[in-house]
Amino acid sequence: MKENKKIAIIGLGYVGLPLARLFATKFPVIGFDINLKRVDELKKGIDDTLEIEKEVLQKVIVESPSSKNGLYFTANLTEIENCNCYIVTVPTPVDKNNKPDLTPLIKASESVASVLKKNDVVIYESTVYPGATEEICVPILEANSGLIFNKDFFVGYSPERINPGDKEHTVDKILKVTSGSTPEIGIEVNELYASIITAGTHLAPTIKVAEAAKVIENSQRDINIAFVNELAKIFNILNIDTQEVLKAASTKWNFLPFKPGLVGGHCIGVDPYYLAQKAQEVGYHPEIILAGRRVNDSMGLFVASEVIKLLVKNNVEIKKAKVLVLGITFKENCPDVRNTKVIDVIKNLQDFGSEVTVYDPWANSLEVKSEYHIETVREMPQNKFDGIVLAVAHREFLTIDFEKHLKNNGIIYDVKGVLKGKVHGKL
Repeated sequence: MKENKKIAIIGLGYVGLPLARLFATKFPVIGFDINLKRVDELKKGIDDTLEIEKEVLQKVIVESPSSKNGLYFTANLTEIENCNCYIVTVPTPVDKNNKPDLTPLIKASESVASVLKKNDVVIYESTVYPGATEEICVPILEANSGLIFNKDFFVGYSPERINPGDKEHTVDKILKVTSGSTPEIGIEVNELYASIITAGTHLAPTIKVAEAAKVIENSQRDINIAFVNELAKIFNILNIDTQEVLKAASTKWNFLPFKPGLVGGHCIGVDPYYLAQKAQEVGYHPEIILAGRRVNDSMGLFVASEVIKLLVKNNVEIKKAKVLVLGITFKENCPDVRNTKVIDVIKNLQDFGSEVTVYDPWANSLEVKSEYHIETVREMPQNKFDGIVLAVAHREFLTIDFEKHLKNNGIIYDVKGVLKGKVHGKL
């Protein structure tokens, strides 16, 4: 690995910040983000994603971009111009039609290109379809820098493997796939990551292989969850407990222990669309991938419909029904509300005419309001409800005395299958 690395991390979200913090233990690192509020909070050691504890973050923060080692935060592009390794960790979402939205990636590439110099290396971590780095990003870097790819500057790809909210499988403990635009750069990129990733690295032969590996990781999970979601629908009709079926089937050594549920977030619910689009561009219609997506995207309506059926069965008037939804983040014990599918449950319950209250002690109420146009509360309401839906298994929800908050003919629906005692419905 070449000495005197000075690293710029572009994008300081769930992926970028943990990576920047880790690199800062061995290298001078500048964390760049266009969100001024985010940068100002990080300078104070405050991470609203809750991925990095304040005391851990403060240990690596430095006050100057010229410090030998440590992490300096900025929203000023000129302060990263002396770096020689740029790592792009911006989000790659889909639009309302589930088409890949590469806008953040394109803008980040334009920003990097404006400070790119000879012999610099640009590494992308954002999830993309196979070929995107060399077909979309590299031309932007060339056009906006005036430099020539693989002569004046080089590119690597190392897909992120962050699991938001997981304090056990942190970035350093997850094996890292790496790649480079030339064999020599591949080795250099691999050695760079190997210097901080204790779990080890895997050097892929090409950037496209590394890109493809990332999208199939989450596509595979998506398809497996879609299968058990479809089983849940079938067993519901047959009046069979899905959780008990899965428990019994799991006694076989090679049975895969997937569980039904709402599939949201910024990876599993998004990545398959990137692979599907690329497949369609080259003339192949991916049937299994898109079928899995359709099944998983239908689960919000399915849950809402099951709740309504239970309310009707208990003679609750639907248009006056008061329903409490517990949780709106895409997963438990995490504040991330990106692409949460709980919103589908909420909207469908509202479409049926129910009055929905959403309680989530982890979610930022202002962020939820801005993103989904609904109000949330951060304290457990004290009134009684006709229905309670456990949508996210936050630890705070597992000790709630549900009977205290339920009307006499009220129902409890357990999306996650984690509640002990009496529930009236579950996936």
